[in-house]
Amino acid sequence: MTAPTVAARHALPGFSQGQLRPQRVSTRPIRPAAAARAGLMPWVPVGLAVGIGLWFSLPVQPAGLAYGLLVLLCLAALTCGRQAQLMAESGRIGWHSADVLRLSAWAVLLVACGFAVSGLRSARVDAPVLGWRYYGAVEGRVVEIDRSGRDRMRITLDQVVLQNLSPARTPGKVRLSLMNRAATDLPEPGQRVMLTGHLSPPPGPAAPGSFDFRGFSWFQGLGAVGYTRNPILTVAPPQGGIWVMHRAQRSVARAIQDRIGGQAGAVAAALMTGDRSGITEATNELMRASNLYHIISISGLHMGMLAGFIYGSGRLLLVGAQAGGLRPRWPAHKIAAVLAMTGAAIYLLLSGGGVATERAFIMVAVMLAAILVDRRAISLRSVAIAATLILILNPEALSSPGFQMSFAATIALILIYGPWARVAPHIPWWLRPVLMLVVSSFVAGMATAPIAAAHFSRMAQYGLLANLLAVPVMGTLVMPAGVIAALLAPLGLEGPALWVMGLGTNWMLAVARFVAGLDGAVTAIALPPGIVLPCLGVGSVLAILTWRRDPISGPPRLSIMGCTFGCALVLAGFAVWITSSRPALLIAPEGEAVGLMTPAGRSVSKSSGGSFVVKNWLLEDGDAATQEQSAARAAWSGERRERQAAIAGTDWGITHLTGKGAAEAAAEHCTANMIVVVSDKVGDTAGTEPRCILIDLTSLRETGALSVDFTDGAPRFRTTADMGGQRPWTMQR
Repeated sequence: MTAPTVAARHALPGFSQGQLRPQRVSTRPIRPAAAARAGLMPWVPVGLAVGIGLWFSLPVQPAGLAYGLLVLLCLAALTCGRQAQLMAESGRIGWHSADVLRLSAWAVLLVACGFAVSGLRSARVDAPVLGWRYYGAVEGRVVEIDRSGRDRMRITLDQVVLQNLSPARTPGKVRLSLMNRAATDLPEPGQRVMLTGHLSPPPGPAAPGSFDFRGFSWFQGLGAVGYTRNPILTVAPPQGGIWVMHRAQRSVARAIQDRIGGQAGAVAAALMTGDRSGITEATNELMRASNLYHIISISGLHMGMLAGFIYGSGRLLLVGAQAGGLRPRWPAHKIAAVLAMTGAAIYLLLSGGGVATERAFIMVAVMLAAILVDRRAISLRSVAIAATLILILNPEALSSPGFQMSFAATIALILIYGPWARVAPHIPWWLRPVLMLVVSSFVAGMATAPIAAAHFSRMAQYGLLANLLAVPVMGTLVMPAGVIAALLAPLGLEGPALWVMGLGTNWMLAVARFVAGLDGAVTAIALPPGIVLPCLGVGSVLAILTWRRDPISGPPRLSIMGCTFGCALVLAGFAVWITSSRPALLIAPEGEAVGLMTPAGRSVSKSSGGSFVVKNWLLEDGDAATQEQSAARAAWSGERRERQAAIAGTDWGITHLTGKGAAEAAAEHCTANMIVVVSDKVGDTAGTEPRCILIDLTSLRETGALSVDFTDGAPRFRTTADMGGQRPWTMQR
């Protein structure tokens, strides 16, 4: 190095060498390096989720004024964030305070955005909902064919035309179960058909706090459901190339079912095409009882296995080609990532692109894109990007079990990866894959078990065993064989690959039968109060994202506080769940059934009638009894049409009147301290002295299903209308 010149050594501060003009010296404080923190991306879907949750929890549909105030709130948050930075640069506040203000402003902005996308999504799917029972001609285009929980084939129609109903009042989509002759000759997707059927509005919850099918239907664009017993007539063939992929899906599914045969073929077809119409409800129950139901629904597991197989195979082939002298322009791992993403996209199109499949594709695509831009493929950042995209496109997915369980399992596996990577080198190589499978299955199962129990009111006790026996076969035989069969099908050589795939699906069904047949395979769990899942979710997220270890000073105080608060929320959620009790009395939406809680469990008023509602009541009670067993419990007396029971611990009684003459019989049963439930319209009772609490079909049409608890000996009613509020899906039009 040369010595500095004299001029350079004696240059005055604020002047450059050879210049007489003074240079401006910045006086703004230097921003600490820690201020540009990484790791904030995982908080983006959290903020969106809070806004979405607020929108869905409101008792009424937000009006235009609410969104106007929302815009002002966003502008205020942006202004606050900008002013905080300017004040820090001028030295009026410290950078730490500025960061707190800016992050708070961004949090408010994200919550507002989540609220806004929910309202936008609801407005986008806005369509008429049938407000009465309809019987007559139904015409429409077939857009989906599936199987119902009662083992009946169903078709979903769009472009619907109903007799003597204007287009402005006609639902956008209707779904009909096919009974008797209607199920003998199924139409093809895209065909325009005509039939005579029964339609009604989507039913409300079986009880306050139960799953609301009306809200689910609203976001699916489904305005009516029903059934038909008559043959389906084809009006016009499929129009447009959009139905080519749908017909290919059905064709491939039928070919796989015919080649493999039985339920093994139906499961294989579901795995490859997403068409589950061939799977019977008995098989579905086996898969649920063994905790293998996630296997037959195309999700992150399938998309990940398929993309992983293509990525691994492609990379091995490219490395082999490089060893042979081929020098591709891009690195082998990036070319393999492109191939895997292409295969995943084809899989998405072939499967019909359901919400769960789209969610799985987004997660896989984000991880493969991370490889292309030289980022970690599996990280909380990648998961956060996928969650953000899904919540923006489908904000209603936040409350779905598929969304919650898939992200819970993925996050749990990412968190366990670090400890596993430190322990794995000390484990013998031959034992490592087995232990990795055990650990990953256990961790994913523990993360998803509370969510599954809260949504489905059941817990598969031997799910870990079933997954340990079935998932390896899924990854090593079924999915690779399916990919190979798809590649060889154009040459007519798919037979051996499908045979191998059939071996794998037969093994999975055998595992499901074995595990489901074990004593105590399924434990019924009572439905938790609505606050429980938000507490568990928010608490878990806070505990995970606020735990940041500093190698020198340890966890900072705010991180410890955030983690402690998150853990407290989780514990509070479980405490509320454990200590909660089920309603003393439940009344069905049409008055067709009444269930009274007794020391032996809920006793229903009738051994038949309202079976779907009663099944949900018992399931949510954590009761494994059937309706017949429930009705046999000591509580009710009287003949079938006039059932009576005393409500223990109170001076009240309950009378349930059904069938012909129920409305006329209501007056003689209307005595003091009596709740009279009538499955018919009683008529105008104005001017008469109210001696009882009368609940008839007219009042139930306004309130929906009812639950009753008794406080200080007095009944306290809770309605499904109170739970749903004034929402589009609660107001039949």
